Amino acid sequence: MKTLALAVSALAMAIPVIASAEPVLLISIDGLRPGDVLEADTRGLSIPNLRRFVAEGAHATGVTGVLPTLTYPSHTTLMTGVSPARHGIVANNSFDPMGINQGGWYWYAQDAKTPMLWEAATKAGLSTGNIHWPVSVAAKGVTWNLPQIWRTGHADDAQLLDALATPGLKAQLEARVGAPYAMGIDESLAADQNRARFARALIAAHRPDFLTVYFAALDHEEHASAPGSPAAKSVLEKIDALVGDLVAAERQAHPDAVIALVSDHGFEATHSAINFYRPFIDAGLITLGSDGKVASWLAMPWIAGGSAAIMLARPDDATLKARVRTLLDRLATNPANGIDQIVDHDRLVSMGGNPQASFAVNLKPGFVTDIFRGAAAPMIGPSPVKGMHGYFPGPASLDATLLLMGQGIPAGKDLGRIDMRAIAPTLAKIMGANLPTAQVEALDIGD
Repeated sequence: MKTLALAVSALAMAIPVIASAEPVLLISIDGLRPGDVLEADTRGLSIPNLRRFVAEGAHATGVTGVLPTLTYPSHTTLMTGVSPARHGIVANNSFDPMGINQGGWYWYAQDAKTPMLWEAATKAGLSTGNIHWPVSVAAKGVTWNLPQIWRTGHADDAQLLDALATPGLKAQLEARVGAPYAMGIDESLAADQNRARFARALIAAHRPDFLTVYFAALDHEEHASAPGSPAAKSVLEKIDALVGDLVAAERQAHPDAVIALVSDHGFEATHSAINFYRPFIDAGLITLGSDGKVASWLAMPWIAGGSAAIMLARPDDATLKARVRTLLDRLATNPANGIDQIVDHDRLVSMGGNPQASFAVNLKPGFVTDIFRGAAAPMIGPSPVKGMHGYFPGPASLDATLLLMGQGIPAGKDLGRIDMRAIAPTLAKIMGANLPTAQVEALDIGD
């Protein structure tokens, strides 16, 4: 009996003591700038539900994002606590130089190389749910999953989601809501409103201990009409109402819940588009066929909005690497090309960026990378969007958002400027879960 008692005592010392373990509702508003919440009055925004987080909970003055400041890399960092260099979701779209993937995105959680919060929560004995979070198809540990995916917007996309979601969940929630679930390709406000109703239905039906919900319409509008535009403000005010409804539903299911509200990046207003394919074609690094499509390539831009990773077909070819570097340096000498900086592979990886790339090019504010438009497209043209992100992190205009409210969160707590990688371990700690692969420590949110 003495031996047994000693063994039990040793086991108890090996298990970390969790002061509290609270349910968590994690809401993401794509493209939400912290200033839109913290300076809502001076910016002419009526967002009482978001402002409530500032008064009743904790907030970051800014969240330094990841490289590049894109939706999918950022949302994977929010779920893993590591940089894109570590988790592997280095862009929105997969690298597809020959254009055979039809614009496919990193939808599949198996592409993430490090554990996500859903898995950590499940290992801690919690139930989990998801509504439309990026990189969530077949994610480990999601009890009730409606992942984000689309292909063409055809009605068959709904059947694709049926096949990939938790069996029977979509039909069950559609019956409760009394409407079909929004198509994955739909980033409109109406789609966000639809998904909010499904999130509330999921809370009512299953009461998940950890639920993730993603809203896309603000980002969509900021691209279309610019950050801070009247149309973008209107969308944010309507999303604010959705947040209020979700908080109320979560509090009814879990009075002790913590609600975390995040975003993935800020925004820059834009004016010019840079066609990086043009000089690569002219230099013979990209060869087009008679159909105007890529027939072969030696070096290829992997565009990311405000930046581009530069991929080499033979990364170890020193002659090719020098040839591409010379081309990039020549482009940078012309201010009209909008190049802010060029970093090589080692510097890029040290910044947490794409380890597959030989170089990365960051653009100045106002400039964006253009999509492939064929051999006749000019080097410089008007931007097809009014706002963009995807630049290297650092400027306050690209900062993301963190707001926390609920059980154990002190009112009016200013967390200062934080690293995005700290959010996942912080949420894990709140849930009584463990995320040992996170690259930074959890935030101290005590009084």
